[in-house]
Amino acid sequence: MAAALLCTACGTQKGSDTVNIGKQTIQLEDDLMTPEALWAMSRIGSYQASPDGKHIVFQMGYYSVEENKSHQVLWMMNADGSEQRQLTTDADNETDAQWLDNETIAFLKGGEVWKMTIDGSGRKQLSETESAVEGFMFSPDGTKVILLKSIDFNEIIQKNPEDLPKATGRVVNDLMYRHWDHYVESIQHPFVATVADNGEIAKDMKDILEGEPYECPMEPFGGIEQLAWSPDSKHIAFTCRCKTGLNYSISTDSDIFLYDAENGSLNTTKNLCKNCCTFGVVPDEGLAYHTDSSLDPTKTLKNQCINQLKTDQNVGYDTNPKFSPDGRYVAWLSMKRDGYESDRQRLCIYDLTLLSEEPVANAKTYVTESFDSSVDDFCWAPDSYTLYYIAVWHGTENLYKTNLKGEVKQLTEDWADFGSLQMLDGKTLLAERHSYITPADLYTITPGDSIGDTQVKQITEVNKDILDQLAKPSIEQRWVKTTDGKEMLTWIILPPNFDASKKYPTLLFCEGGPQSAVSQFWSYRWNFMIMASQGYVVIAPNRRGVPGFGQEWLEEISGDWTGQCMQDYLSAIDDAVENLPYVDKDRLGAVGASFGGFSVYYLAGHHEGRFKCFISHDGAFNLEAMYTETEENWFSNWEYDDAYWNTDQTARARRTYENSPHRFVDKWDTPILCIHGEQDYRINATQGMSAFNAARMRGIEAQLLIFPDENHWVLKPQNGILWQRTYFAWLDRWLKDE
Repeated sequence: MAAALLCTACGTQKGSDTVNIGKQTIQLEDDLMTPEALWAMSRIGSYQASPDGKHIVFQMGYYSVEENKSHQVLWMMNADGSEQRQLTTDADNETDAQWLDNETIAFLKGGEVWKMTIDGSGRKQLSETESAVEGFMFSPDGTKVILLKSIDFNEIIQKNPEDLPKATGRVVNDLMYRHWDHYVESIQHPFVATVADNGEIAKDMKDILEGEPYECPMEPFGGIEQLAWSPDSKHIAFTCRCKTGLNYSISTDSDIFLYDAENGSLNTTKNLCKNCCTFGVVPDEGLAYHTDSSLDPTKTLKNQCINQLKTDQNVGYDTNPKFSPDGRYVAWLSMKRDGYESDRQRLCIYDLTLLSEEPVANAKTYVTESFDSSVDDFCWAPDSYTLYYIAVWHGTENLYKTNLKGEVKQLTEDWADFGSLQMLDGKTLLAERHSYITPADLYTITPGDSIGDTQVKQITEVNKDILDQLAKPSIEQRWVKTTDGKEMLTWIILPPNFDASKKYPTLLFCEGGPQSAVSQFWSYRWNFMIMASQGYVVIAPNRRGVPGFGQEWLEEISGDWTGQCMQDYLSAIDDAVENLPYVDKDRLGAVGASFGGFSVYYLAGHHEGRFKCFISHDGAFNLEAMYTETEENWFSNWEYDDAYWNTDQTARARRTYENSPHRFVDKWDTPILCIHGEQDYRINATQGMSAFNAARMRGIEAQLLIFPDENHWVLKPQNGILWQRTYFAWLDRWLKDE
């Protein structure tokens, strides 16, 4: 059975028996998912409801394999999902739609802010910034706008002499000279401009962080969600980490600041995290925590006075502020500890009526303390008392609510992941939802008082024409006994048209992070539906270190990367071999990326003949080398405790370095595929190259798939297809071919 023709340039169905990707036409293999079908799918991006809740504008991405790029367009629909229509009419990308009123939409096009009416007509450019706008947010009263723009930054990397315009060298003077996938020669700042009655944005605008070397939003993934307007349009709450260079590289301490948008300056901007001090100033009591000059950058911050604070100074990540509808409160996501990027993310509430009182510690409360997992996104209810949030628990990302008293209730229990939560009409929520077998679509959620009272309705089916013609895998949960006597939830993904009387090649999936959820994610690379559709059973354990099973379970991974979590992997695959008769014990593979890739490299030297092949993507191989190669040094400090050269290392640090995968290559005996991106600055490509070189020098069958132009992910369509084809060719060679 073949899928219908889908034009990814416009997303309209043409009605044939092939799938069109740009100008390339491909045929699906029977009713099974293929790499080409995966990349033919449309992808929902950002979305927003109109102020009256009657309409929704949303972004869609279409990918052309032939042209090796995407096309981002805007769509419109009624709030119930009816009358879906495309607004974008040309080849330019149109993104980041925001409602100006019930009839007018602002959006980004060519680095400028534009507007159009609800039917897509009346297009007009509003800003003139030489195509510099990278994000925007209009004030509620429409008189002002925040514009995100990049400014030159030469504090870390010197600007080259003007008489050497073709010089490609970079003179570096401190750490954080590159981040994620780029050299840091510019940073984003938020600018505030006035808006005329006709919507035009003034050319004269104020840089909120003028003269400061700090970024807002924060690298590498922050966007406009890290800023917020107050309902009366008088204040801006924003996220910032007031650090650069070495101090930035070892600390996750960011704060929420309150800026006066009418008469403000940084001198009057209040820090809501650090006892109401002004921007860039550390309160005296903060010195009991640490000063930058007192820190040892080669050791974890967990042991450097972190628990000696007399009051709550919010020394971890604090991000994504949102004002309550009545303007009294600011809520944000808050981590308690500095240097720990995967700490439990709490929902913090600040009462602005207490802003000028002393002491101000009572102004902050945390309203998800009874929930032993992280809040991933949230929104206020109209009553300014209730908040809805999404969070992972037991391998799913569901909806919860809390209130200013911290009374938490779960409202959905789907085998799915919800995301990007917002209010629709005051009574209904809007969110995306996806799972192992369904890519993201938009849903409305009408919260009740309990799970049984909550109503969930799907309002888009953007890939229906493809999905309807594909056989679906089946998903099962299994609780596995671990070697230390605990119960571990493991997802089992079975191939389409599954026959329990047959034996299937089976993959152990090793999760990244290390503190990332094995929830019902939909990935365009690590996609369980396509793995199952290619004839593999997938075993995906929620091993030690993943969120959603309490903080104790999560934190057992740090300092013990090769301990209990590796035993958990082996418990999962051994249980499958012993108790699932359709699992072929003679055709097992282990696959994973990032920490999952590290896991594969470690298991290659410790699997005792269980596996017939391995695949590691962007995995850490040599932890001593990675300690100084990675750019976000807080990560290695927290996870390892110490630099490898410290003579007073903790026992955890010694155990970590002594068990680095590169020390066990002499025990490798199994074919391995190593994949890496050369623009991956979190785990450098030398890690993958070293593992491949070691395997070949040991005489082990190996392949290296290296991407000069990809980072920790694979984002370009043709690279994505090459990744999938190489991945399955390797698995098929060792687990299927006779």
